Amino acid sequence: MTDAAPATGGATSSNGEGPRRVFIPGMRTRVLVSFLVLLVVSTAASVFVLREVLISRIDDEITEALTRDTDELEAISQEGRDPQTGRAFNGSLPRIFDAYLNQTTASEGTAVVTFVNGRHYESESGPGAGSLPAALAKIGEIDEPGDGGVSTDLGPARYVAVPITAGGQSGAMIVGQLLEPEREQVYDAVQIAIGVSIVVLLLASLFIWLAAGRAVAPLQALAGTARSISDSDLSQRIPVRSGDEIGQLGHTFNDMLDRLETAFADQKEFLADVSHELRTPITVIRGYLETLGDDPRERREAIAVIQDELDRMNRFVDDLMLLVRASRPDFLRPQRLDLDLLTHEIFAKARSLGDRRWSIDHVGVGIIEADSQRITQAVMNLALNAVQHTRSGEGIAIGSEIKDSEARLWVRDEGPGIAPAEQERIFSRFEGRAGEVGSGGTGLGLAIVNAIAEAHGGRVGLTSRLGDGATFELVLPVRHQEGMRAG
Repeated sequence: MTDAAPATGGATSSNGEGPRRVFIPGMRTRVLVSFLVLLVVSTAASVFVLREVLISRIDDEITEALTRDTDELEAISQEGRDPQTGRAFNGSLPRIFDAYLNQTTASEGTAVVTFVNGRHYESESGPGAGSLPAALAKIGEIDEPGDGGVSTDLGPARYVAVPITAGGQSGAMIVGQLLEPEREQVYDAVQIAIGVSIVVLLLASLFIWLAAGRAVAPLQALAGTARSISDSDLSQRIPVRSGDEIGQLGHTFNDMLDRLETAFADQKEFLADVSHELRTPITVIRGYLETLGDDPRERREAIAVIQDELDRMNRFVDDLMLLVRASRPDFLRPQRLDLDLLTHEIFAKARSLGDRRWSIDHVGVGIIEADSQRITQAVMNLALNAVQHTRSGEGIAIGSEIKDSEARLWVRDEGPGIAPAEQERIFSRFEGRAGEVGSGGTGLGLAIVNAIAEAHGGRVGLTSRLGDGATFELVLPVRHQEGMRAG
């Protein structure tokens, strides 16, 4: 057996070039880092998009507000009178600008600049406007309405310009507003969003760390169980508490351990049985070989005994191999069987086992699903067991029936019967069956019957009293069961 490879924190590549280098050890940490990278990237993208959307919305709102200011100027011009004094403008463009500026108060960070005949006329600015009026004055008179942006010492600004004519005079008004005061609210909102996102990331990290721990716990249990398993202890199992993929992995691993434990147990039992049962015939053969002389008669007798012991050893090995195969998935080849025909076929074969008073108790009618050869083998073993424990002329009966969704095949004999204490262990290997008549068997016949019954999802029953014979009963489910090991 080769030594297990040491844990390196890496994974073996598919091309067999050795373990790949893993820069972040531990699945739990890798899960956390992966989720954090995803959360950080998605959060940063969300904050960036939020900032751009808010800034764009602020710029649109400022442009809309400036447009309302120019609409007020056009309304005053079309009315033709000063809203406060009621005096007519008489086509004077300066009077129109004066009326507008007198009724309008520039808010913080805004400025209004007017032009008459291409020259700067009047300006008005609110607190904190800085160099905004001068920046708007540089634009000069315009020929058509429009909007745009200018730079000031306090940052960028938006403006809306509208031309106006009156009494043969041409002019223009430009209304502008600094963007930074409004954008400060966006920056404050973005900072709050970043702070909230950091808190969410921390809470999410804690949650992911705990969730990842719960997710990888079965894998850690699997690794710990695998490390604790040895050829002398296969009883460890992984506790499975979920039905997800990891839970299914745990069930699969436990099923594998069940199969391994069964295989190891069968192997150990097989070796123990072989060493126990082969010792006697080997001793007998050795004794005859050591005392073998030159007398032809003695040699023939010795060879006959040795041949008989070798035959018994061969039967014993065959029986043991059958018991080992009984736990394999391909042990059975089930098919639909007519219980009536099967009973008569078994009876015809059993009559050749010995000079007994053979009879049929009852014949069941119906269809069962079972392995014909294995069922025949089991009932024949029961019949041979009955022959070995009865005398010539004593009765042996075979019967079958279907009742309560179960098929029953039995062998009844008129032998010495079996004591209650022996009935509890009679189906174990090498326990045999006590009686007045010697069997000369391997001690595995009833164990084979029990193994065949269990492979079909059934059982073996026994009814007996000392001095009143014994009835062995093979009970099988009528329909195919999930527990049946079909090939």
